[in-house]
Amino acid sequence: MPEPSPHPEPRWRILAATDIKQLRKRARALLKAYRANEAEAGGLFADFHHAPPMPETAKLADAQLVLARAHDYPSWPRLKHGVEMFNAICADDADAVMALVRRHPALLHERVNGVTANWGPPLACAVQVGRHRVFEALLALPGQDLQWALGRATLKGRTEMARALIARGVAPEPGEAMGPCESLNVAGLRFLADIGAPLTDAKGDPMGPVGMILQGYLRHPEDKHACLDFLAGRGIALPDTPAMALHRGRIDLLERHLARDPGLLARRFSHREIWPPALGCDVDESLALHGTPLDGTTLLHMAIDFDEIGILRWLLEQGADANVRAHVDGDGFGGHTPLFNAVVCQATRCGTQRDGTVAELLLDHGADPNAVASIAKGIRFTGDETVHEYRDVTPLGYGRAFHHRGWVNALAMDAIAARGGR
Repeated sequence: MPEPSPHPEPRWRILAATDIKQLRKRARALLKAYRANEAEAGGLFADFHHAPPMPETAKLADAQLVLARAHDYPSWPRLKHGVEMFNAICADDADAVMALVRRHPALLHERVNGVTANWGPPLACAVQVGRHRVFEALLALPGQDLQWALGRATLKGRTEMARALIARGVAPEPGEAMGPCESLNVAGLRFLADIGAPLTDAKGDPMGPVGMILQGYLRHPEDKHACLDFLAGRGIALPDTPAMALHRGRIDLLERHLARDPGLLARRFSHREIWPPALGCDVDESLALHGTPLDGTTLLHMAIDFDEIGILRWLLEQGADANVRAHVDGDGFGGHTPLFNAVVCQATRCGTQRDGTVAELLLDHGADPNAVASIAKGIRFTGDETVHEYRDVTPLGYGRAFHHRGWVNALAMDAIAARGGR
C-alpha cells in the first residue's frame, strides 16, 4: 500500500503526467527554484541527485534527473518513455503501444509507472486500467509476465482478462485472494472461487483475506460488505459483535446489540475488538489503516472513519452523544470527540468523504466545535511514519497541524469554522 513521496507536493511535481511539454515545463520550474535556493527544491536535489551540483552550476539535465527519480524512474529518458507508454495504454491505443515497444523493446518488461510501481509492465498495466485492445495486442507477444497480469486482473475483478490469461497456462499463485480483498472487489473473489483457487493468504490461512478487508486502506462500504458477506457465505464465521456489525453495515444487528446493551452507544472499543487477530488482523496495530485514532473509541467515531454514513445517522437518531470522548491513555492522549475523526479521516484520504457533510451532521447534533484533546498518530506506508503528537488541540487546530495533508478534510474544517470553531 505505497504512498507518494514524503515531500510536500511542490508546484512542479507531476501527479498525473499527461504530456512531455508539461514534463519539460516542470523541470524548468524545478531548476529555477533550485537556483533560487528554495528549500523544497533543495530537498529534492539532496534526495534524488547522486551528486547534487551547486545551485549556480545546476543545469536543466540535473533538474530532469531529479524530477525523474522523484517519480521513481532511473532517468529522464525513461520517465518520458513511461509517460508515453502510460498515455498510450490509457487511450487504448494499441498501435502507439506497439510502436513504442518496437522502438524500445525493454519497455515490454519494465514497470510502466516507475521502478517500484505495482501496476507492473505494459500488459499488467493494461489490465489495471481495463484497456482491452492494448491487452489483446500485448498478449499476442511472447515473453509477457502473465502472472503479474493475472494478479492485476483478479484484484480489479476483470474476469474476461483473467480467463484469457488462464487460457495461456498461468494459474493463480498462493494468496491470490488477497488482491481482491485489498481492493474490496467481490467479483475477483467470486472468480477465484469459481475456478477453485483457495481463498486464503499466501500461508494458507483462510482468515488472511478477512484481515485484509478489515484493515485495508479503502473506504467503499458497499463493496466491503459484499466481500465480507461472500466470505461468510463460504463458511467463514464472522463474530456477532457490534464492531463486526458495523464492518458489515448491518444496522439490524446493531439494533439487536442495542436492545441487549442499552449502554452500547457510549461503549468504547479496544483496537483488538475493532480489528481482531482471530480474524487475520495483524498484531502490529499500526497496520490497521485509519486516520484519527480509533483505539478506545465508540461506534460513532468508527462509523466516520469507515465511511458508514447510514450507521452514523442511525447512531445519532438513537441518541448517541456527538461529544462522546475516546479513552485517554496513560500518557494523556485520547479524549477526542467524533468531530476530530471527521477532520482527519481515512475516508478523506480515499476520496469518499471530502465534503463537510459529516462535520455538519455532528454539529447539528450538538458537537462542540472547540472541544480540546491530545492525539498521537502516525500513518503507515508514507514517507513519514513517525508518530506525531498534538497536545491540547481543537478540531481545527488538529486539522491545521496534522502532518499528512491528504487525510485532512478541508471542507469539514470550513463547516466547523462557520459554527464558531477556533
